[in-house]
This record gives sequence, C-alpha cells and structure tokens, in this order.
Amino acid sequence: MNRAFETFEVIPAVDMQDGQVVQLVGGERGTGKTYGDPVEAARRWVDAGAETLHLVDLDGAFEGERENAPAIEAILDAVDVDVQLGGGIRTAEGAIDLLDSGVDRVILGTAAVENPEIVAEISEEHPESVLVSLDAKDGEVVVSGWTEGTGLDPADAAGRYEELGAGGILFTDVDVEGQLEGVRTEPVRRVVDAVGIPVIASGGVATIEDVRALQDAGAAAVVVGSALYEGAFTLEDAMAAVAE
Repeated sequence: MNRAFETFEVIPAVDMQDGQVVQLVGGERGTGKTYGDPVEAARRWVDAGAETLHLVDLDGAFEGERENAPAIEAILDAVDVDVQLGGGIRTAEGAIDLLDSGVDRVILGTAAVENPEIVAEISEEHPESVLVSLDAKDGEVVVSGWTEGTGLDPADAAGRYEELGAGGILFTDVDVEGQLEGVRTEPVRRVVDAVGIPVIASGGVATIEDVRALQDAGAAAVVVGSALYEGAFTLEDAMAAVAE
C-alpha cells in the first residue's frame, strides 16, 4: 500500500451513480438513497480528517463502463489524500491509466476473479497498488454487482491474490452491507488470518462499536458509508475512538 495503513483508518465511502453520491442496501440496484454532489462529499470528509477516500463508480460496477469519470477527476483535483477507486475497471491498461493519473489504489473485483493474472500485471507496473475486492454472500465470493456466485472461499481467494502481488484485500460482507444493522467479525477475521497484507473491511457498520470490533478483528481499515451519511456517528468521533 502507498502508506501501508500503518495505523487503523476509518475510510469514508463516496459511491457514485448518475453523478450523485448514493448508498445502496445489500448492493441492490434501485435501493439507493442519494446524498448530493460527490466533490462536496469528498471535501467534507477530508475536512473532517479522512486520510483516504474510497470511491466507487456504481454505474461502472453494474454496466462495466466508467460513467462517473468526470466526478472522479474533479475529486482528484479537489483533495490531497490517498484515493482508492473501484467500479468498472476491467483491464490492466485501464487500471494503469488511472494509477498514472493520480489514483493511489485501484479496486478490482470481477476482473480479478475472471482473470487473476491482471493483479500481477498491474502490480508489476505499480507495486502494492491493487486492492482485490472480495465480496462475500453466504460465505461465497460474488461478482458482477453481487449477482453471480463464484464458488470461491474468501479466505482461500485472498491468499491466492496475495501471491499474485495484491497490495491489500477489500473484504465486503454483502449480507450486512448498507443495512446499518451491525457487522460480523468472524468472516473478517478468517480473511485477516489467511494473508499478510492489509485487509480493509466493509459492510454493515452502524456504530462506533462496530468500527472498534473490526479493528479488534485485525482489519487494517474500515470503509464506512451509510452510517456517516445518515449521521449515526461522525468521522471525527470514529477516528478518535480507534486512536484510543
């Protein structure tokens, strides 16, 4: 990783659909609630102390085309923190272009599952810049906007991508994603125990206690979306809690 997540981080999510910030429930299209302009959201989180931003082009994730590129470019121009980006990145060339243009880490999900060697290809050019996104539903890695099962066990898959040069694993527990009902630490712990690279947890965070629980489970960072946008807690309070 660029800064290797030396201390546990709380990373705000800026998920984009049709040029707006949106948070989906369980990854289901049409369940989203919108939260305004992505650049304003990015600035707000950086002003609150975020050291990393988690950007997702949801149109890209569902359609395979990066529809929110203008908003992403505007965010890169507007902030001076690490930016990790996922959604619609399907080729090594596309990923390398993004890294060359100022994105710090690219998040690969479907592309990495369909073609694991893409991780090695990108990592050769930009070491430790690939986060492999392993989204788990009922204990199985799912792809294509969480619509297709793969038969892969998340912990086994994480170890395989580490060998290919992944700089970290983004692990999302789809069963609790976006529901503000709390996290499950056991699936996260399994992935953490399987690798020596940072594991970033995502999905279900509703309280600061959830953030602390993921820190205790060994995650290097946690991505938080709905809880921050809905005001369940502030970024400042969450960061203070994990720094104690």
